[in-house]
Amino acid sequence: MDFSQTDEQKMLQESVKRLLERSYDFETRQKMLQSGRPWSPEIWEALAEMGILGLPFAEEVGGFVGSMADIVAVAEPFGAHLLIEPYVSSILLAGQCLAQSDSPAAQAQLAKIVTGEQTAAFAHEEGKGTADPALVSLAATEAEDGFTLSGEKRMVLGATQADTLVVSARTRGTAPDADGLSLFMVDPKQQGVSIRSFVTIDGRHAAHITFDGVQIPSDRRVADDAHEVLQTVISRAIVALCAEAVGAMGALLRQTSEYASTRKQFGAPIATFQTISHRLADMKIAYVKARSCLLYTTALMDAGRAGAPDISILKGQIGTLGREIGEAAIQTHGGVGMTDEVSIGHFHKRILTINALFGDSEYHFRAVGKSLATGGA
Repeated sequence: MDFSQTDEQKMLQESVKRLLERSYDFETRQKMLQSGRPWSPEIWEALAEMGILGLPFAEEVGGFVGSMADIVAVAEPFGAHLLIEPYVSSILLAGQCLAQSDSPAAQAQLAKIVTGEQTAAFAHEEGKGTADPALVSLAATEAEDGFTLSGEKRMVLGATQADTLVVSARTRGTAPDADGLSLFMVDPKQQGVSIRSFVTIDGRHAAHITFDGVQIPSDRRVADDAHEVLQTVISRAIVALCAEAVGAMGALLRQTSEYASTRKQFGAPIATFQTISHRLADMKIAYVKARSCLLYTTALMDAGRAGAPDISILKGQIGTLGREIGEAAIQTHGGVGMTDEVSIGHFHKRILTINALFGDSEYHFRAVGKSLATGGA
């Protein structure tokens, strides 16, 4: 397997870096958050024009059939610039669910998402850590002309601004049955849909959503027997989230090294102090380990050889190493590291949030242990 980026991937990554360095510095991001804007429509439009929104999708809907390595190439600079735009929620989660469907309604909606005309949100989490899709319990009861949705989804990223919700629900059986799962497209303005919005610790907009007897026509079911689809979509999203976390780790390492080289005590840069120099070395080792694991898992996925334990190893490693780097960066900066005016604490919050999504490091390390105990590959 080749772990190096292709020339096209390097160009793609550099293009994204230049866009964000020019238009998305930390101060600009903070002003946008303080104004209450969920994200920048201008940046979203620019990403659409560059083809980033269509990167993972088929040519039939305006996409570019990008690989996992292509997505990782753009996700790293997203993390390094703390991008709050709904790339993961709209493109890699909701959009990828629609891409797995041959439903005309799903393909039509996906085409609008690829152009940036509309966004979608993935309503899946139910408050008990649904890293395994089989734990979904939201009921979709069959009715005369379709289905009736009743239940709650939690922590739905980008839900308040989404034009469409892609909802995972159970048409038969009970959790943790793998059978009986479906995916539905739901209009968030539809009667019976109640959205309670909030802002997450890393500055993103999310919502808890209640479905109270929501009527869904049969043609809005975009996937039946959807357990495998959900596993595939979530696994790819986890790799992209880990790439974003690695981008944030790299930014923390660079900024902390620069700070330690310029901050002086007793007439000398603190980087020359043994404790600080050892801490910086540990941060570098943790970053290299995290990025190496990311590139290895990405190569496995593109080769069609990534199993559930590989994804869990990556997610567990990124959560653990990311926390180590974030805490070391804050300790080196001192109290200023946790102020809103400095980016260090914001990077740490983003890494912690990524760790919590789709199972934290402890969950995934336990999953690896169970796989080894049962002889899984």
